[in-house]
Amino acid sequence: MTNKYLLNIYENVKQKDKNEPEFLQAVYEVLNSIEPYVNEHPELETSGVLERFVEPERLITFRVPWVDDAGKVHVNRGYRVQFNSAIGPYKGGIRLHPSVNVSIMKFLAFEQGLKNSLTGLPMGGGKGGCDFDPKGKSDVEIMHFCQSFMTELFRHIGADTDVPAGDIGTGAREVGFMFGQYKRLRNEFTGVFTGKGLSFGGSLARPEATGYGLCYFTNKMLETMKETSFQGKRVVISGSGNVAMYALQKVVELGGTVVAMSDSAGYIYNEDGIDFNTIKEIKLTNRLRISEYLKYYPNTTYVANSKDIWGVKCDIALPCATQNEIDIEAAQKLVENNVMAVAEGANMPCTLEATNYFIENKVLYGPAKAANAGGVLVSGLEMSQNSMRLSWSFEEVDQKLKAQMEKIFIEVYECAKHYGDEYNTVLGANISGFKKVASAMMAQGVC
Repeated sequence: MTNKYLLNIYENVKQKDKNEPEFLQAVYEVLNSIEPYVNEHPELETSGVLERFVEPERLITFRVPWVDDAGKVHVNRGYRVQFNSAIGPYKGGIRLHPSVNVSIMKFLAFEQGLKNSLTGLPMGGGKGGCDFDPKGKSDVEIMHFCQSFMTELFRHIGADTDVPAGDIGTGAREVGFMFGQYKRLRNEFTGVFTGKGLSFGGSLARPEATGYGLCYFTNKMLETMKETSFQGKRVVISGSGNVAMYALQKVVELGGTVVAMSDSAGYIYNEDGIDFNTIKEIKLTNRLRISEYLKYYPNTTYVANSKDIWGVKCDIALPCATQNEIDIEAAQKLVENNVMAVAEGANMPCTLEATNYFIENKVLYGPAKAANAGGVLVSGLEMSQNSMRLSWSFEEVDQKLKAQMEKIFIEVYECAKHYGDEYNTVLGANISGFKKVASAMMAQGVC
């Protein structure tokens, strides 16, 4: 990065947010990759677009007191970061995990704005969450927490203001409890949450959307850049939540074999492929560790270190667990094993060094804001269905998802080619997403 305007922006962010490594990482990656576009548009500096672009419009933090089954009071810290509303109401998930902090919330909300822009739908960027751990809690404890969380959050969200959704730790159960409390407090039934149950306004194909969309994007990337597909490919997927689980299902449908999957405790390896229905039963129905898979398939290998999964030889890697799970060492192992493509199902799962290494080595790369946009895309479709009081079929939603994810890839690819490096899809995604947001910000004046 050599542009003085961008360098000054980044230095200011570093000074203000020096204790926020994830946010600084995200800001640097975006500013660095949009440099060619900024060089062509000096009006961005005149209008102070970047100064506003890296600063959230609103950051809300609040305490969340709740009572466990033994009558003990616990207090957690909740957040909602409303980052940018230039192209529509804030839109982004709610993450429930002990790792949640200001830095992670800001980086996710910042990235979300660009991701939402790429979908082509009128949605701004937001993200929320809490350092609460749902693991090991009873349904009643989860309900108590969700009701307390929403008792504060409800005053900051709305169907045309800020529309939250699920995320890590926030599945159908949690969304249901939060939505119920919102409805009770506001005395209205609106589509303020996406990822709702089908019986109260949810969309078919929403749980599957991020994983399916990731595979549609990756398959289009393989077809366009290598004239191949998932057919006959060995695939490694990290994680075993919704994104990983439904990516597994779609990879198999597209003719690939998923040989390894993980959770936070370790990973499983089976040369014959991982069975979707078994993983779904273990993780979604029974909420158990992935090591339980060995009870169903004893010929499976289990390794009690999830990070080691990237040493498994594969043609395609789909990191779907969490941020920064692929560092430079993992990237080098993947390249040594002749990985063909890496596409991000999680948000920022590759460090900056790893990302650059993939691009330098001509590995096909799907950056998160483009490759995992399927979830928020179908969330946008859920908002449309709620507004129209309609419910589309699974096939209708899936068709729209596939068409839009392929369109996103083409847009990103063409943008990268325009700036001289078809493999630099990070540049392509960031510039494509940024252009729309910047144009809207300039049109609306200094606000």
